Amino acid sequence: MGRPRWLDSGLAARAKEASDASALAMGCMQFDTSILDRMAGSFSFVVMQHGKTVAAIDRCGIHSLCYAHVDGGLVFSTHAEAIAAHPLVQGNIDHQALYNYFHFHVIPSPGTLFREIRRLQPAQSITLKDKHLGSSFYHRHQYSPVITGRFNDKKQKLHSLLEQAVARQLHGQKAAAFLSGGLDSSTVSGYLSKLQAGVTDTFSIGFAHQDFDEMEYVHIAARQFNLNSHEYYLQPQDIVDAIPIIAGAYDEPFANNSAVPTYFCARKAQEDGFDLMFAGDGGDEIFGGNARYAKQMLFEHYHLAPAWLRKALIEPVAFATPFSKHLSPLRKLQSYIVQANVPLPDRLETYNLLNRQSLSEMFEPEFLSVVDTGAPIAALRECYFDTNSEHPVNRMLNLDMKFTLADNDLRKVVCMAEAAGVEVAFPMLDDDVVSFSCGLPPSDKVRGQTLRWFYKKAMHGFLPQAIINKSKHGFGLPFGPWALSHKPLKELVHTRLDELAKRQWIRSDYIQTLKRLHAEVHPVYYGTMIWILVMLEEWLQTRKL
Repeated sequence: MGRPRWLDSGLAARAKEASDASALAMGCMQFDTSILDRMAGSFSFVVMQHGKTVAAIDRCGIHSLCYAHVDGGLVFSTHAEAIAAHPLVQGNIDHQALYNYFHFHVIPSPGTLFREIRRLQPAQSITLKDKHLGSSFYHRHQYSPVITGRFNDKKQKLHSLLEQAVARQLHGQKAAAFLSGGLDSSTVSGYLSKLQAGVTDTFSIGFAHQDFDEMEYVHIAARQFNLNSHEYYLQPQDIVDAIPIIAGAYDEPFANNSAVPTYFCARKAQEDGFDLMFAGDGGDEIFGGNARYAKQMLFEHYHLAPAWLRKALIEPVAFATPFSKHLSPLRKLQSYIVQANVPLPDRLETYNLLNRQSLSEMFEPEFLSVVDTGAPIAALRECYFDTNSEHPVNRMLNLDMKFTLADNDLRKVVCMAEAAGVEVAFPMLDDDVVSFSCGLPPSDKVRGQTLRWFYKKAMHGFLPQAIINKSKHGFGLPFGPWALSHKPLKELVHTRLDELAKRQWIRSDYIQTLKRLHAEVHPVYYGTMIWILVMLEEWLQTRKL
C-alpha cells in the first residue's frame, strides 16, 4: 500500500514498467530485508517468501500495519479489529491501552486496544522465520547540524526540495489541497498551484465561532496563489452526524476532535471529483513550530545558572518569604522554578488532563489496580532519549514525530480521507525534506521565542507576511461550547457519558462532576475530556461491545 519511491534504479525501472508490487518482489529477492534501505516515500507491505515473512511501514508512519504473533504464525491487517476477529486471536480489550488512550487521546503504537495485537511503529520492520518473530528499526532520524553555509543557499535548497516533494507526489493526477491558512498548508497549496496546469482547488473549514474561525488567512493564501477556494462552515449538527462516522472509521478509539473538520474537508473534495489531496502535516514537527518548544526552552534556561546560585539564593528567596504566595512576581517565579525543576520530557505533561486531577476520583479502583499509571510517561522518556542529539529542541521534535504525528495527526488525516474516499499526499514529510530539516542546527528551528526561525525567514517573498506572522491554530473544533448550546449534540453527549459510566472503568460521580464543570466553569477545557469519553463509548456502541 501507499506510494513508495524507489532509490535503486533497477527497482524504479521495474515499478515504472510493471508495478510497485513487482518492484517489491524483485527487490526482496535481490536484497532481502535491506530492500528497506532502497525505499522511501509512504508505504506498508508484507512479503512472504522462502519460509520467511517480512512486514514494514514507512519512515514517518504514514501508513499503518497491525499484527498478532499467535501459534508461531502471523496474523496481519491494516486494521487491528480485523485481526481481533480472527479465530486464533482472542481480541480481549487491553486495560493498559485504555489508560494510555485517556492520557494521549489516542492509543500510541506499538499498542492497540487489543492485548494480543501490536501496531508497527515508524520505520519498524518485523520478520517471522521458523515461528520466531524478530523486530528492528531500519531508519532513525539523524539530528546533526550539517546544513551550514550562507542563508540564501539554504533558502534556495529548501524551496527546491519543497517543489520537488510536491512534484514527486502528483503522478499526473489533478489534485486539491487542504488549506487552513497556516504556514504549511499555504506552502503546499502554493507549490501545487505552481506545478499544476490551471487553477488549483483548495478546501477549507470555517466555524461560526469567533474563537475558532481562521478563514481570514485562507482568503489571504487564496489571493496570493490564485486558488479556487472551496469553503464550508461547520455547524453543530455536523458534529452529531460525524461522531458515528469517525467511530466507525477507526480500528480503535480515537479522540483527536479535528478529525471532524478533516473529514468534511475531504468529503467536500471528493464530492467535487478529487481523489487526491495534498496536506501540510509535519512541518511543525520537523522545522520547530509547536509553541511548547519555545516554552520549554525558557524552563531549560533556568539550569544554565550555577546550581549553587539556584539552591543558595534564587530558590530560598522565592519560597522562604511568608507572604510570597500573595506577591504576584514571586508567585510567578515560584511557578517557573517548580516547572523548571521537572525534567524533560516529564515537564511536557504538566497540563495533561490526567495530571490535573486525582486518578482515584476519576477511575474505578478495579481499573486502576490492573494498569500502570506510569506507563505513558515511561514511553515518552524512551522516545525522547532515543535519538542521536542531546539538544532539547531536537529531542522534542523526535518525540513529536512519533507521538504527535505518526500516532495522532497522520492517523487522523489518512483515516478521515479514506472514509471520505480520497487519498492524501504529505510533501512536508518527503524523506529529503525531513533529512534537510534534521540537518539544520536547533537555533534555526527555535531561536529565542521565535518558532521556525529559518523556515519563516526563508518563506519571505513566497508566503504573505500575514501568514508568516500568524500564530499556529490548525483545525480546532468548538465542541465544548456547541455541546451546551445545540440540543441534539448535548443529548448525544449525555447519553454516551451515562452509558460509559456503567462499564466500571470511569466513576459515575466523576462523570456527573465533569458534566457540571463543563456547563458551569469552562466549556472548552472540560469539553476535551468529554470528547475523549464520548468517542470511546461511541466506538464501543458502534461495535455492540
